[in-house]
Amino acid sequence: MNGAEARGIQKARTAACSCGCLKLTLEGAPERVYACACLECQKATGSAFSYRARYLKQSIVADEGERRRFRRITEAGRWMDQVFCPTCGTLVYMEAEVLGAQIVVSVGCFGEPDFAPPAAIFWSRRRHGWYEPDAEIRLLD
Repeated sequence: MNGAEARGIQKARTAACSCGCLKLTLEGAPERVYACACLECQKATGSAFSYRARYLKQSIVADEGERRRFRRITEAGRWMDQVFCPTCGTLVYMEAEVLGAQIVVSVGCFGEPDFAPPAAIFWSRRRHGWYEPDAEIRLLD
C-alpha cells in the first residue's frame, strides 16, 4: 500500500481517446470490471468483445473535451449512449438508462496494462471460437 492509499486517498485514473482531446478522470476503484461479447459491443469496438469498467458518476473528478453521442434503443426499449471523440472516433464511455448513476468506461482508454481483469463476460455464447477466458471469469448469457 502506498502513502496515498494509507491515508484513504484513492487512485485517480484518466481515460482518454486516441488523440487526447476527450478525457475523463475518475477517482477510486471501479464498481465492476467486465467484458461483453454481444454483437452491439463487437460492432461498437470493432473487436471481438468490449472490456469495460463500471464507475459511479460521482467518481468523475475531471471531464474535458468535446464529445458526440450515438444513442441506440435496446431490445428491451431502453436507451444506451455510446460517447466518443468527434475527432478520432474513440468510444471512451457509455451511459445507459439501466445504469442510472453509473457509467461504463472503455478500459483500453486508461492505457494501463495492469488494469483488473474482467470478473465476467456477458453474452458469452456470442464470443468468438478462438477466445477461451480464464477459469476465474464467469461466463454469462
